[in-house]
Amino acid sequence: MKTVTTAILFLFTMIIGFSQEEKGITISVEITNALNDEGKAIVALHTADTFMKGPGIKNLEGTITDGKVSFSFEDVPPGTYAIMALHDANANNRMDYEPNGMPKESYGMSGNSMTMGPPSFQDAQFEVADEDLSFDIRF
Repeated sequence: MKTVTTAILFLFTMIIGFSQEEKGITISVEITNALNDEGKAIVALHTADTFMKGPGIKNLEGTITDGKVSFSFEDVPPGTYAIMALHDANANNRMDYEPNGMPKESYGMSGNSMTMGPPSFQDAQFEVADEDLSFDIRF
């Protein structure tokens, strides 16, 4: 009987332990200044290793309505990240450029730095620790 009771207690303890597994942080992103509702908005959560090199570690897309769109990155572990956002007006899933190399489509990033030249991770970076975060990103 002791063995059965011990086994049941052990099983119950494991179930409680797994059900209380710690979840990551939620990062909310709101964009409110899209020039129009054409195409879609794409946002990507990046680390220093992925920034400006392709897809982020988490990627979302959404429909723009009245110049606004919202996103939520769920279960983000602690670390240093940056968010990039693109108004993909022609919905081709990439940034389009003018012949002189200037972007044809609007973009933005966490930190809302609008310096000349390509964005840098240092200008857009933020820390995820133990609280949910919220960003307003401007295109």
